[in-house]
Amino acid sequence: MPDERIPGKLIGAIVAVGSLAFIGILTETVMTVLFPQLMREFNVDTATVQWITTIYLLVVAATMPLSSYLNRRFKHRTLFLAAVSLAVLGSLIMIVGHAFPVILIARVIQGMGSGVATPLMINIILEQSPKSKVGRLMGVGSLVITVAPAIGPTVGGAVSSILPWRAIFVIVIPVILLISLPVGLKCIEQHRPTEEARLNPLQFVSIVLALCGLVMFLNQAGVAVSAAVAGSSATVSAVFAVVSLIVGLGSLLFFGWSSKSSFSPLIRLGWLRDPMVLLHLVAYMLLPIVGIGFGYVITNVAQLSLGTSAFLAGALVLPGALIGAFFAPVGGMLYDRFGPVRPILVAFFAAICGPILLLVFSMRLTSVMLAGFYFIFGLGYSLGFSNIMTNALRNIAPQFMPDGNAVFNTCLQFGGAAGTALFSTILSVAQAGAGEEGGATFRHATAVGGSWTFATMIVIVSVAICCLIAAFRIGAKRK
Repeated sequence: MPDERIPGKLIGAIVAVGSLAFIGILTETVMTVLFPQLMREFNVDTATVQWITTIYLLVVAATMPLSSYLNRRFKHRTLFLAAVSLAVLGSLIMIVGHAFPVILIARVIQGMGSGVATPLMINIILEQSPKSKVGRLMGVGSLVITVAPAIGPTVGGAVSSILPWRAIFVIVIPVILLISLPVGLKCIEQHRPTEEARLNPLQFVSIVLALCGLVMFLNQAGVAVSAAVAGSSATVSAVFAVVSLIVGLGSLLFFGWSSKSSFSPLIRLGWLRDPMVLLHLVAYMLLPIVGIGFGYVITNVAQLSLGTSAFLAGALVLPGALIGAFFAPVGGMLYDRFGPVRPILVAFFAAICGPILLLVFSMRLTSVMLAGFYFIFGLGYSLGFSNIMTNALRNIAPQFMPDGNAVFNTCLQFGGAAGTALFSTILSVAQAGAGEEGGATFRHATAVGGSWTFATMIVIVSVAICCLIAAFRIGAKRK
């Protein structure tokens, strides 16, 4: 049917905004393979250097709750130009910054840009796609979310092996200005009228405090445990962790209460009363803990346990990333054809085999095993992940889709930040008291930490699968 064709300008808009979001997520995961190098350059430990990644994901997660308000208040093109400006500014600071706090400031700016770009891409797809093509276009959008984190370590390892690591950001700026910007200006269209939406600053502050508090709890709890294992004082970190948890949960509860009673909430949350949608959301938050955390775990286990170079460590995730690039749209096509149940569940039953095999062979892993078992996970993850959000948003009223998009993307980024903090903590605990980096004891301790992370991954994916099964049972009863 003619009305079911995908407009050329829609494809261009997805390419423009998607490439911008792709670059943002790519530069986030590029840094994970550089952690050992950055630890030496800035003289920081593992728990500190991971804030380069965690603070970026945290800022993205804090920006995304604004996406519903921004989508209603401003035109798509205005938001796109803001995202371009933030991405370029952040990259420039990364190039010239030579102190660790300056690098963190640059990551904050880049995180704001990505926090605007990613939900903008999803909103454009949901608003402008033909109904019979939503699944496959959401699959294309999923390339940004799933593939960029996976190939980031490969790109980082390749570039850093021949150039200074800052060259990555020198390369990024022309791509944004010469490809994303002109294509976006030409193709991005406005199909929905803007509204006189109002920003509730108290609710925004509360959700930011909630996200910061919860991630700080994970980080400081890890620091406290690592210190206790190493025989150092853990009192300050433990107190900080408890306070952060109280602030985070308290702010989250306040946000929910104020949103329910507010005339113009930052995010409308009434659609979360549907248990089927809520279960989809829980799974969508849990799975990125593993999906995004995998890049950190594999590259660090490869370098610190197997003794590989940064280039080889990054290359280990490339096969899984490439298969993800191909199969994310395929997963969307399967959703369009067969519905949600089989494409999603089969995909994640396949994905969980990856961490299971990694756990079984954790103490005698080789580089080939790391790459192969991650390939299995990447295949299943890319086939099923975007379909979770697609199916959930299809079950809420169209006027609430921007709110659903904001919540799902916020949970995605929070899951990624939590995963990096969680897995870096597990490795730090295992490495505590194991001597200097490069020694046999340290390498064995890292391998033990790897086995702990793989076991944790299995538990997380299993819980997500159970949530999805429960959601599909509720849907089946309704039919």
